[in-house]
Amino acid sequence: MIFITLGSQKFQFNRLLEEVDILINNDVIKGENVFAQIGYSDYIPKQYNYERFLNKEDFLRYINRSDIVITHGGTGSIINAVKMGKKVIGVPRLVEFGEHVDNHQLEIIEQFTDSNLIYGLLNTKELETAVANVKNIEFREYQSNTQNVLNILEDYLSEVENEVFQKKVSK
Repeated sequence: MIFITLGSQKFQFNRLLEEVDILINNDVIKGENVFAQIGYSDYIPKQYNYERFLNKEDFLRYINRSDIVITHGGTGSIINAVKMGKKVIGVPRLVEFGEHVDNHQLEIIEQFTDSNLIYGLLNTKELETAVANVKNIEFREYQSNTQNVLNILEDYLSEVENEVFQKKVSK
């Protein structure tokens, strides 16, 4: 199954949804094996099932049932899918198509791709190739960086606390 998730921000991502319909029409992928969470997109899929929004439980259930997750460049969507060991195709929303206020998703997709966690692409016309290739790619397993971040914060707060203490003592 292919699960498409476009997040919950108030931006459309019509060109990705349209491209999936084209791939289904061309028998590249099977429509009955595709489900999309389309968010605020204006385009309504013709060849596959969708809902505008999913609650967290259903969202995670769809990721879990899928073989491939096609997602916008939202870190939450990417990390949830990667944590579950799914093959992820990331496509950034672009300002030139009215899909976001800036192109920060380009950097997010690039970072995850360079880290060998996902298959990133810039152009929805590359989706056919991505769907064919992603199945055969071995991605790196996701390692949470949460503990490292907590350690850095703890060290920083200790330093600040120490500086404050030193200032009080020197007065």
